[in-house]
Amino acid sequence: MKKLLIALCLITGVARADNVLHVFNWNNAISDDTVKAFEAQCKCKVEATYYGSAEEMLAKLSAGAKGFDVIGPANYAITPLVKLNLLQPLDHGKLSNLKNISPTFANTKIDPGNQYSVPYDFTVTLVGYNAQKMKELGVDPTSWSAVFDPKILAKMKGKVTVLDDPREVIGAALRYNGFSANSTNPAELKKAVGTIKAAKPYWAAFNSQSYIKELTVGNIWLALGYSNDMYQARSDAQKAGRPFQIDYALQKEGNGMTADSFVMARNAPRPDLAHQFINFMLDGKNAAQTTNQIGSGTPNSAALPFVRADLKTVPAIAPNAQQAAKLEQLTDLDAKTRRAWNQAWTEIKISK
Repeated sequence: MKKLLIALCLITGVARADNVLHVFNWNNAISDDTVKAFEAQCKCKVEATYYGSAEEMLAKLSAGAKGFDVIGPANYAITPLVKLNLLQPLDHGKLSNLKNISPTFANTKIDPGNQYSVPYDFTVTLVGYNAQKMKELGVDPTSWSAVFDPKILAKMKGKVTVLDDPREVIGAALRYNGFSANSTNPAELKKAVGTIKAAKPYWAAFNSQSYIKELTVGNIWLALGYSNDMYQARSDAQKAGRPFQIDYALQKEGNGMTADSFVMARNAPRPDLAHQFINFMLDGKNAAQTTNQIGSGTPNSAALPFVRADLKTVPAIAPNAQQAAKLEQLTDLDAKTRRAWNQAWTEIKISK
């Protein structure tokens, strides 16, 4: 009987109970429609587990979390994943769509030859805001001063959130002070920490999980977050018929731009499904669907003809040359600097 059931599953195309791909990724990174399309093609089930920051992801995997097939880290997290021996090389022979990756995003210093990773999107860390409130208050959201200047924050006390992510928040504070977000200079880090401590009493929370909803319903007026999340908040507010509009903008001091990639866990239970999934996501139309529905930028050249025309004018999704020149990718920090940042973040979180 068991053999008969297996045969029937194969004939009818019904997914077996164990035909499951486990994905560990950022929330709001892949559209549900794209996942459903892959499930239909592979006759399998995709089960996703989410994390809110690269540090959280690294901590869970370092502590021994297993059972994942595909992981979707920010590119600066790839180096520590490799150093911790948590990844296995990709089989390029099973990734026919690898050719679709733009040369700008392929074969980077982080992963020469894309041995372990393939990029699938990019997001910009920026300010999302309630357009009506910013106009009423006379706040300029195109500057990081809206997040870090106490005089401006006093107009919005308790209505501002920032990501619960040291690389992003400290990085933004470094840019606000005119430094690189990848700075290894202790004096520059100290100044950024001072900036954050002065601003923190005016913030409502460190929030990486629910700020989309909080913006959408009007509980907060401004957030430091990811461009694709702001795209979602804007869409949700429009669909709900809110009496205000959510906008998002690049900051004149510069912004972080992070490419996210798919990698395969060293002990992936289903490497076959993992390769199928990654190759599926590298297809031009599928990659474009992520941009069209999630609002992230695409490193996929074959996707560009299928990206909605209105999104091609959004700076955070399709920056022009001048805008792109002010986008800085985060890199993996050396051990000494990483310890300093971690200590600084602990100091920030416990400060009053």
